[in-house]
Amino acid sequence: MIWKGVMPAMTTAMNPDFSLDLSSIAKRAKWLIDSGCTGIVALGSLGESPTLTHSEKKIVLETIRSAVTAPLVAGIAGLSTDEAAAMAKMASAVGCNGLMVLPPYVYKGDWRETKAHVTAVIRATPLPCMLYNNPVAYGTDFIPEQIAELTSENKNLVAVKESSTDVRRVTAIRSLIGDRLALFVGVDDAIVEGISAGATGWIAGLVNAFPEESVALFDLAMASRSKETFELYRWFLPLLRLDTLPKFVQMIKLAEQRAGVGKATVRPPRRELEGAELAELTALIDDAIKHRPSLAGMR
Repeated sequence: MIWKGVMPAMTTAMNPDFSLDLSSIAKRAKWLIDSGCTGIVALGSLGESPTLTHSEKKIVLETIRSAVTAPLVAGIAGLSTDEAAAMAKMASAVGCNGLMVLPPYVYKGDWRETKAHVTAVIRATPLPCMLYNNPVAYGTDFIPEQIAELTSENKNLVAVKESSTDVRRVTAIRSLIGDRLALFVGVDDAIVEGISAGATGWIAGLVNAFPEESVALFDLAMASRSKETFELYRWFLPLLRLDTLPKFVQMIKLAEQRAGVGKATVRPPRRELEGAELAELTALIDDAIKHRPSLAGMR
């Protein structure tokens, strides 16, 4: 498991009746890897994990594992510690290469409780783990000092997905533990700033619709090619900002549909966009596609 590069927080393709579209899941996983992504992160928030049953999660992981040999990371979250640990063990048995560990759903404990939960999940298998810090979405904030504490006590905690929207967290974590953890940006519209602060990976959302542009942007930023980076970033930013909005799943799946690479179907309680909201977003996406930049001179 190599923790670097662009790893899609992959969407979960659904049929019109909300069942899993397994053929599309397999096809899209292969397409993302063939487009330059370094691995796949399945069953995250963008993958609509909370709406899937345990058996469906297993099927999704098995489908992706059969489709690609690239690193596969499973998002691990649950209402209880036992549930999350069981999911971690299932992911290991399926053949995942790593785990992305989330705080508990619903209950927001204090540090003693939250630490015990994520530690139990991290230690449930020998797989390398990424801690997912997203206080905006989950109401739990792993501050740099707590991340350092977890890192010192868990050898298989090797990466962190930092989605606090504050790129200063990247430098704060590095100041405490150096290069002990691979640092990933988890919000799309902070990727260039995050790389400047020291991040070496991106768990990306809009990559599901625009993988070649996402990989190019990451590579240009890592190479410090400022002119080309910001030329591509200016075009991409209106789309990347969709990753930070409450309806990001519907919006990114609509982007997939407009780009001709997926479907907009989401599982309830989410519902597809409609009315003025749909018209406004469709116009934004279509305009971006119309003015899609050539990457030939940026490679």
